[in-house]
Amino acid sequence: MFLNRRTFTASVGAVAGLSQLIPIGRANANASTPLFVATWNFGLASCRKSLEVLQQSGSLLDAVELGIQVAEADLKNDSVGVGGAPNADGVVQLDACFMDGATHRAGSVAGLENYPHPISVARRVMEKTKHVLLVGDGAAAFAQSQGFKKQELLTEEQKKKWEAWKSKQPAPGAAPPNHDTIALVGLDANGHLAGGCSTSGLAYKLAGRVGDSPILGGGLYVDGEVGAAGATGIGENIMRSCGTFLIVEFMRNGMEPTQACKAAIDRIAKSERKPISELHINFLAIDKKGRWGGAGTDNSYEIAVVTSNSATLEKPFLVK
Repeated sequence: MFLNRRTFTASVGAVAGLSQLIPIGRANANASTPLFVATWNFGLASCRKSLEVLQQSGSLLDAVELGIQVAEADLKNDSVGVGGAPNADGVVQLDACFMDGATHRAGSVAGLENYPHPISVARRVMEKTKHVLLVGDGAAAFAQSQGFKKQELLTEEQKKKWEAWKSKQPAPGAAPPNHDTIALVGLDANGHLAGGCSTSGLAYKLAGRVGDSPILGGGLYVDGEVGAAGATGIGENIMRSCGTFLIVEFMRNGMEPTQACKAAIDRIAKSERKPISELHINFLAIDKKGRWGGAGTDNSYEIAVVTSNSATLEKPFLVK
């Protein structure tokens, strides 16, 4: 049973029996670890899985990877993994990145076709190659060489939606109906930070378009000495300002997570010279102390926060 990303309902309470909507930042007064924070309400199931994996295996990297896999496997989720919306040509192309704060290593894949868990391929790039980013056919060839199994990613439901969109002959990438992404960051009891980000990108994007999700400092950034930040929204508006890197740097200079996220949005708004309402950018962050926070420009944006004794959905600071 996965949650609908758009609407926060009483069903959230049934997920953990602990969920409650509380003002963003209140939990910071009682920072605790382990801590997992993810974008959107569907991130709650992913964070709960991450906590379960960490408690069983003790590996934060496994916890982040397998938590994100939950969202990638959710057929009801039309912006991540299997069932994600295709590009303008009707092909699902996935992007992801993975970063370990303890070693500062990272791996990414972009434009990956026919492999349902790009987060796992991204982690393998980090661990098995000297590279950081693999794209397109090269990323697929690498996934095959590592034993990952192919799978058709375009569902019948998404195919019908794409055909309906195509019949209207819009400009490729115009008026996309979604821009949701799962970015998940975690902190264990030893102070180890890690994170991952995964998406199918803007619906009906130009073939080959890559957004912020697989770009370090864009969709995700982790610094083991400071904290971690993740992003969701229209990637182009995040990439041009290296949004998550900026947030981590703000935290390095003393800001708390929510302050850092808001400051990054203010900086981006100034640089983009657009009204806040047109940016569609949303962030989350955690720091080395176990404090968490977030800020965004979309009223529907929520973040999931899970610790060993609580599981909540939060309404981040809304920047207007």
